[in-house]
Amino acid sequence: MATALLNGITIGYDDLGEGPNTLLLVHGHPFNRSMWHPQLAIARDAGWRVVVPDLRGYGETTVVPGKTTLDVFAADLAALLDHLGCDDVALGGLSMGGQIVMEVARQFPQRVRGLVLAATFAHAETEEGKRDRYVMADRLIRDGMDPYALDVLPNMLAAQSIQLLPGVADHVLSMMRATNPIGAAAALRGRAERPAYDSTLASISVPALVVAGSEDAFTTRRDAEWMRDLIRDSELVWIDGVGHMPNLERPDAFNAALIPFLHRLARAETTV
Repeated sequence: MATALLNGITIGYDDLGEGPNTLLLVHGHPFNRSMWHPQLAIARDAGWRVVVPDLRGYGETTVVPGKTTLDVFAADLAALLDHLGCDDVALGGLSMGGQIVMEVARQFPQRVRGLVLAATFAHAETEEGKRDRYVMADRLIRDGMDPYALDVLPNMLAAQSIQLLPGVADHVLSMMRATNPIGAAAALRGRAERPAYDSTLASISVPALVVAGSEDAFTTRRDAEWMRDLIRDSELVWIDGVGHMPNLERPDAFNAALIPFLHRLARAETTV
C-alpha cells in the first residue's frame, strides 16, 4: 500500500504495474479497495498500470464526518491522478463507485479514456431515497456497521452466491464491518444529493462497458440498458445469477469482459 496527502486527507491506495495505460478502479459503499482483488493481477498482466484507492472515509483513507458528496470524491481521485502523473485513464467503478466515475467524467472529461460501469445506475436520487439515506446514516452512527452489514448482505450478493461462495460472502461482510460508520454515513448523506448523469453519459465520446447481473437488488436490466443506450460507443454485459457484486461473484465472467475492453482501449491509444 502507498499513501498520499492530498486535499487535506491521506489517501491509501495500491499501484500495480507500469506503462502508458492506467486503469483506476473505484470501490462501492460500504466497501474498500480490496473488493477489486480479482481484477488486479489480470489487468496488470494485460499490460496496464492499475491504481486502486480507498475513498475518503473508507479503508485506509482519512475519515471525514458530515457529508461527502460525489464531486468531493471525484476531486480526490483527480488529485491522486495528478500526484501519480496520470493524464488520462480508463475508469471503472461499481455501485457508488460507478456514480463517482460518472462524476469524474462530468468534471474532467479530458481525463477519461474509457468507462467501466458495474452494477450502478445514473438516475438522480428520489425524495424518498434521500429520506431513507439520511435515516440510514443516522442508524450507522447510532448502531455501528454490524447490524447493517447482516441486513444488507442478501441485497449485495445473490442467494446462490451466499450459499456456494462462502469466502466471497465472508469478504463482503468483513469489508462492511470494517468500514468506519462515520465515513459511511457521510457518503450516504452525500449520495442522497446526487444529480442525474444522463446528460453526462450522452456526451461521452469514449468507449464504455456496462456490466450488471440478473439478481442485482439495486441495478435493474432497464437501468443497465438505459446507460448503454445513452453512451454512443458502449456495450452491455449481462451476467446471469449474480447480484450487486459481479466482479466478486463471477470474476471469470467479469474479467472476460474487462480484459478485451482494456485491450481495445490500449490499441486505440497506440494508434493516435
